Amino acid sequence: MTQASPKPPANSQALQAIATFEASSLPGVWPHLDKKTLLAEMRQRLQSPLSVCQGQQPFCGPAAVVYELIRKQPTRYVEICRSLFETGAFKAKTKRIEASAKLRQSSRGDLKMGQSDWLILATLRDAESLIFPVDPNAPSIIRGLSGMSFSWEIKGWIEEVLGYGQVIHSKAYRRGDLFALRDAANSVKIGGVAFLLVNARKLYGSGSSTEAQLLSLDLPNHWVALIGNLITANGRVAFDTYSWGRQIRVDVTEQDFQAGFWGVVIGLP
Repeated sequence: MTQASPKPPANSQALQAIATFEASSLPGVWPHLDKKTLLAEMRQRLQSPLSVCQGQQPFCGPAAVVYELIRKQPTRYVEICRSLFETGAFKAKTKRIEASAKLRQSSRGDLKMGQSDWLILATLRDAESLIFPVDPNAPSIIRGLSGMSFSWEIKGWIEEVLGYGQVIHSKAYRRGDLFALRDAANSVKIGGVAFLLVNARKLYGSGSSTEAQLLSLDLPNHWVALIGNLITANGRVAFDTYSWGRQIRVDVTEQDFQAGFWGVVIGLP
């Protein structure tokens, strides 16, 4: 049986921060976002970080990072969302991360994702997209290209958004796959975070609609957050992950795991 996702830390301060945000008279700089809806969704995500969902946008990397942000630093999450809504930017660890004017003025389209998720996930992704800026109304293949996250971007978000001081990137090399996964699981146990780069078809058998065109390729195409509960026995590998707005347990043969696992980026306090 799959174990429940770890509960977020006490979030009374975060709820107070939302109340303060709610009382603020500053107007938003995102004309297509509704503050009342945004606040309700933020409260929901504080209760269940699994509620963060990329919808039809290929924002798997930012979604995994924001899931861990809410789970471990709920007040920081509220502060970032408020700053983005009111000013279009927020102060990261060493730099300012800003949503472009084009992104803020664009309609979200029918992406099946919440306004609170669009606010922060689209900003993180757009700030890194030099060639293909985020455009919710672009063809799916263009959205797929603009939404791709690379290991150095995950590393940057771990440092700048989550504020972790030590980041380790391990690539998968067959026999070392299980060692890398065990290191990741141990890091999570001691308070760190671990983001796995995988082939979604190999480990999950499916993916989001915007990733469908990439799933037929045996290449890395999806980032997930490792929750834990790792078991390796009898030629099988099983562990819990956050992905696509829910907790999913991977349970595959060791051969399929090796074929579907491409690397991990770990953050330690």
